[in-house]
Amino acid sequence: MSESGESDGREPDPERVAMLREAADDLRGESSESKQLAAILYRVSDLYDGSEETSPEEIYIAVRNILNVKERGGLGR
Repeated sequence: MSESGESDGREPDPERVAMLREAADDLRGESSESKQLAAILYRVSDLYDGSEETSPEEIYIAVRNILNVKERGGLGR
């Protein structure tokens, strides 16, 4: 449910969560790009995880932050 109490149409979907997280694990590698893509997939999978309370807006912000860190050259800068 959204903050206004309206359903956003997403239902928990454990199979989708597992598929997205498995894909993320398969994609994760040594390159920063593969790590970045895996992190994004994990965030998206949270939308369908019944134990997570996250919204599409929060996912958007998290993904934007992941991309901004990459653009700046990493967390250490």
